[in-house]
Amino acid sequence: MQRIAVLTSGGDSSGMNPAIRAVTRKAIYHGIEVIGIKRGYTGFIEGEMSLLNLGSVADIIQRGGTMLFSARSEEFRTPEGRKKAFENVERFGIQGLIVIGGDGSFRGARQFHKEFGLPIIGVPGTIDNDIVGTDYSIGFDTAINTVVDAINKIRDTATSHERTFIVEVMGRDTGFIALTAGLAAGAESILIPEKPFSINDICHKLMQGHKRGKLHSIILVAEGASDSFDVASQIKEKTGFDTKVIILGHLQRGGAPTAYERVIGSCMGAKAVELLRNGEVLKMVGMQAGKIVALDIEDSALKKKPIDMDMYDLANILSI
Repeated sequence: MQRIAVLTSGGDSSGMNPAIRAVTRKAIYHGIEVIGIKRGYTGFIEGEMSLLNLGSVADIIQRGGTMLFSARSEEFRTPEGRKKAFENVERFGIQGLIVIGGDGSFRGARQFHKEFGLPIIGVPGTIDNDIVGTDYSIGFDTAINTVVDAINKIRDTATSHERTFIVEVMGRDTGFIALTAGLAAGAESILIPEKPFSINDICHKLMQGHKRGKLHSIILVAEGASDSFDVASQIKEKTGFDTKVIILGHLQRGGAPTAYERVIGSCMGAKAVELLRNGEVLKMVGMQAGKIVALDIEDSALKKKPIDMDMYDLANILSI
């Protein structure tokens, strides 16, 4: 293999830059040229590609986001769009592709490989951590640290004004960010899409805390679990507590990647190059029990990752 390409697709996540850096430098170390594709599948279709060298990826390991930029491409969902992308594969002499992104990006990669046979390796990059098969996705650690840091600050004003705060976090239709950050930050209640909740139970817990002198409460809500303003309204109506809503939104995606993120992003990027060199054609790099492994991309593209209900139960127990 003499020339490969790398792109980032879907939502950006801190840790993508360390992965791009590792892909580029690992490939160059083995005498393989690397083409950087800008703006994900959109750039793939439009030919926004350029050769990367060692200097191209200097001083990016500490930067959030992605130096290759990212975009969602409706055109790539069509046979005509994918055909245009393959014309650029031939034009630039690309013999293998590394896609850093989430499950939607992997579905696109899977379809493209089936139609044109290009060897493709996926690297899980999403703050949602919802990719089947891997314990960890690039961006998750930085995102939950951002959420925990925000909650620490919110607690200060919550205590000062004796308020209940509803903190809404991202995650689409999964609760990995809410659950992990909620456990780490000691949230009183955690609402996730995977588990039905009772507003009466939440209010009962708040009232019990108030009776024993608790000055404030934090309720973490995954965006796919419920309308945060509706939750706040019901709590205020049933308890009389002053209740405010904070939506952290895209704040969770940005920021310098954590040390852990930089290490895992580097290891996953390097592993992706190794898989291409070894002749793999449609695999995903993942982490299982602390080890970097190769997985079948079919599962990650088509299945839904279950949440750890033992962790959910523990969070409830510790928040009594």
